[in-house]
Amino acid sequence: MQKDKGKKPYPVIRAIECKACGRCILDCPVNVLEMGKELNDRGYHFVKYKGDGCIGCCNCFYTCPEPSAIEVHLPDKDDNNKGSGEES
Repeated sequence: MQKDKGKKPYPVIRAIECKACGRCILDCPVNVLEMGKELNDRGYHFVKYKGDGCIGCCNCFYTCPEPSAIEVHLPDKDDNNKGSGEES
C-alpha cells in the first residue's frame, strides 16, 4: 500500500453505520461535515464530508457512538525526517 505523503487529512464515513445522531457535525471545529438527504439501507440519513477543509483533529471519530462509522485518514508525518535522527 502506498502512503499518501503530503496529502491533507480527511474523514471516511461508512453510511451504513451512521445513525444520524449529528454528534460529529456538532463537534467539528471547521464545519466540514453535513447531514445528507439520502437514507442508508437502515433507514437513517447519514453524515457526509463536504470534501475539503478537514484538519485531522479526529473529534468526529472520538465523539461518534458507532465504533466503525468514521475513520480519519491522516497524512504521513515523517515527510521531513531523514532517517537516523542524527544531525551532522
